Amino acid sequence: MLLPLHDDNPLRHIRFQYITVAIIALCVAVFLYQATLDAKAGRIFVMSYGAIPAAVFGLAERGAEIAAIPTFATLLTSMFLHGGFMHLAGNMLFLWVLGDNVEDAMGHPRYVAFYLLSGLAAALAHAGLDPASKVPMIGASGAISGVIGAYLVLHPQAPIKTLVVRFIVYLPAWVVLGLWIAFQVANAALAPKGAGGVAWWAHIGGFVAGAILIFFFRKRDVPLFDKGYVRPARRRSIIPDSE
Repeated sequence: MLLPLHDDNPLRHIRFQYITVAIIALCVAVFLYQATLDAKAGRIFVMSYGAIPAAVFGLAERGAEIAAIPTFATLLTSMFLHGGFMHLAGNMLFLWVLGDNVEDAMGHPRYVAFYLLSGLAAALAHAGLDPASKVPMIGASGAISGVIGAYLVLHPQAPIKTLVVRFIVYLPAWVVLGLWIAFQVANAALAPKGAGGVAWWAHIGGFVAGAILIFFFRKRDVPLFDKGYVRPARRRSIIPDSE
């Protein structure tokens, strides 16, 4: 188990990651609204705003009860729904740790487009591999996988404070995020087709999309692969000499 907790990677072009924080706030707000719904209303909400592959590809009709918005729009709204607290918390942790530097690399407006396109690519990758599925896909993990892919291309050497089982260690981003995508690929290869649960191919599709899109969305003066990267000095406590 690897969980990123913090990265030693300062912002260079923006003062604050407003879009990253706004996405987190929106996902939390939607989750809190979901928590107020009873079981039946909750299912209808997920079916209405989650992305159902069979509906996306026109292989199944959405009933009037769940046709709150056009089917294509669910590819976007599904990014802001979550299936439980741990689903939400894990996604938001990754976004909080990594999103600020990706937003920094491209600026606020481009980051919005990048995030949504990564999420769309993730949803289509998942739906395209099982187009007859009537199980709604929800969660920000596909779009956040795009952020992970972009971060790996931008800052493979950046040290990330990581929880490894019970220990907290600093590891370079290429180790943490490389192991993360390897885990997704392994699970996607082993998961039976049509099985519910984690949308592994959405993670892979989002990751690949983000790793490619960063080449086009980054600012011109932003280098790739940590060219010119200077490892930040470790903070040390200094005890003054006694007089």
